[in-house]
Amino acid sequence: MKTADTENSLHEVHHKIEPSKAGNKWKKVFAFFGPAYLVSVGYMDPGNWATDIAGGSQFGYGLIWVLLMSNFMALFLQSLSARLGIVQGRDLAQCSREVYPPAVNFTLYLLAEIAIAACDLAEVLGMAIGLNLLFDMPILWGVMVTLLDTILLLYLQKLGMRKLEAFIITLIAIIGGCFLAEMFYAKPDLHQVVKGFVPHLPNHAALYIAIGIIGATVMPHNLYLHSALVQTRKINRNHGSIMKSLKLNNIDSAIALNIAFFVNAAILILAAAAFFNSGHHDVASLQDAHKLLAPLLGTKWASVLFAVALIAAGQSSTVTGTLAGQIIMEGYLRLRINPVVRRLITRMLAIVPAVIVILVSGDKMIDQLLIFSQVLLSMQLAFAVIPLIHFVSDRKKMGVHAIGTVARIIAWCIAGLIIALNLKLFLDSIAEWMKGTNNIVVQSLLILFVVLVGVLLLITIIYPLVLRKRARNISVHGNIPHSLSVDSIKPFTKIALALDYGENDLMILQYAMRLSNTGTELVLIHVVESVSAHMMGAEADDYEARKDQDHIDEYVKMLADQGFKARGILGFKNRSEEIARIIKENNCDLLIVGSHGHTTLRDWLFGETINSVRHMIEIPVFIAR
Repeated sequence: MKTADTENSLHEVHHKIEPSKAGNKWKKVFAFFGPAYLVSVGYMDPGNWATDIAGGSQFGYGLIWVLLMSNFMALFLQSLSARLGIVQGRDLAQCSREVYPPAVNFTLYLLAEIAIAACDLAEVLGMAIGLNLLFDMPILWGVMVTLLDTILLLYLQKLGMRKLEAFIITLIAIIGGCFLAEMFYAKPDLHQVVKGFVPHLPNHAALYIAIGIIGATVMPHNLYLHSALVQTRKINRNHGSIMKSLKLNNIDSAIALNIAFFVNAAILILAAAAFFNSGHHDVASLQDAHKLLAPLLGTKWASVLFAVALIAAGQSSTVTGTLAGQIIMEGYLRLRINPVVRRLITRMLAIVPAVIVILVSGDKMIDQLLIFSQVLLSMQLAFAVIPLIHFVSDRKKMGVHAIGTVARIIAWCIAGLIIALNLKLFLDSIAEWMKGTNNIVVQSLLILFVVLVGVLLLITIIYPLVLRKRARNISVHGNIPHSLSVDSIKPFTKIALALDYGENDLMILQYAMRLSNTGTELVLIHVVESVSAHMMGAEADDYEARKDQDHIDEYVKMLADQGFKARGILGFKNRSEEIARIIKENNCDLLIVGSHGHTTLRDWLFGETINSVRHMIEIPVFIAR
């Protein structure tokens, strides 16, 4: 299957793990397990807790079936996301960038960033509330403490993908263990729990809570995340290996998302046993739940365990949410910036609104802020689910691994239900905001916003179907020059060319030819910057590495056609260190590098190479401008 050129998101860990080298059969199988656990934390984040608590306190065990149905929906959609990443070797954001027009793509990117910020907001607030409940730390201080997550995530990624997965699995185990202990204290009625799996709705209010539970189930950022995380596993590109990978990733998803179902069900069951049975039917906030657990269950540990689980949920979710933010920026915009800056941007988008609300209104508005974050998430969901179904149904790109007719029908039915419920939540929220203001300008802007969202939704659905032939072939690094020329010859034995596959390449190649003679060898250097390359080094064999090799081979061929002796070498991991290493190992006597023209700020954002390299080598550096 031939796919368009693309870059790999999460380039630090792309194809980092190679199951074929894991050892015995079981180690090879378990090497595939991990991505779904990072995804599953999005289904048990603090934003979901409020609907679970409200459902249990108002209707007892009666809505457990809604959680189970939601879990099946999530499992199916996440399996589609994993399929996309495994088969095409691209994530959801990258595929969207290839198919949709630039204006639509930029809008989808903005919506996805809003969803990431909304998700991060819920996680920041959840962790801050947990710290407040456990240590009596002011909510504002708790929000500021979450800035430390940026440092933690960078450290975990430096340790490697498996260490990051182990950290998340540990937090999931803490959450699950806390609620297992809570079940011991709550002593739920198992007969009533079993009856809760029978579909029924006591009244209209139960329908509203059910909508909230289903609407909060599938997180849009998880669809982007899963399609990228499965690419951390390096597999052969033959049919059998792809089928095996799909099967094992589906098993991984089933286990991980069923753990998430257990956590959500445990929260609802705890609320039913502690609040519904004692007549406390109006408990919906996390603070109220924590306050009532100890006296109702007769032990202070009930409240402590609840707070510990809340902190673990917030911490685990914020790690994966930040990774999703990196995916959508790289996928939609083909933009890579300093990882620290990327983390800080994502976190600040969540912290700033939280701090403003707390400073203006105090802690009493925290619950409303949590609800608002879920509304923002619901607004973006359709724009992740619809493209996903289009892409995995595309036989031209997916080949024999495209989903069949039955799977497409199921996918569109699930998407239709989830989208309808989320749109209802979104429109209801807009209606409430309109009632809350008499300003005609504000009301007009809200109406215009709804219309624009509707138009964008129609484009998202129709464009891949009606205008599929206009889908663009996105080049990763720009077009390869079609012609080269030489004006003069300079006597150098080996000239190193640092190429970034950008607009400076043609200029670098031309200067190299001018400075060459018949005995000069041109050593073309490009550093692969995918996640896999950063983590695995020269062992990386991901989609970007293969495309980068093809690109450099094309340059070598073009130079050979012009009568020049050339060879291409790919570097991995750190850009500056790799360029210096290759130069030294090949005894080059001149380096030609293009000037990026960045300012000090942009150097910090995108990385600065020339000064770093020239301090590591002892040969002249020719900066082509």
